[in-house]
Amino acid sequence: MTAVLTEAVIAALEKLDIPGGVHDAAPERAAYPHAFVDIGPVSDWGNKSGAGREARIAVTIADKGRSAARLHGLMNEAEGAVSAVGAVSGWSLVSLRFLRSRVARDRDGRWAGVIEFRARMLAA
Repeated sequence: MTAVLTEAVIAALEKLDIPGGVHDAAPERAAYPHAFVDIGPVSDWGNKSGAGREARIAVTIADKGRSAARLHGLMNEAEGAVSAVGAVSGWSLVSLRFLRSRVARDRDGRWAGVIEFRARMLAA
């Protein structure tokens, strides 16, 4: 389930202009800005008649520069792209909701923006 959800989110993010690409884990080397997707934790969200899962999705976009303006723009675009995910192979996507986001800067001047979502799905 996590693999197909990751693939769906990556496919949505790949439509954006992110020069360093979109990855399924933090890349060791990638141009800035780049993004990666992390799924977890995953918990039961089933019912009497079927299996279901609730998953947390974290999209991290890394950038560098004097300002976080470009990062904020990319985060807005990414939020829209992920929110528009409509299908996950083998699952019925019941809801996909934005939870929170934040931006932080490290000592080397690199920015990281994290956007978190909650997905609730039932097995198809």
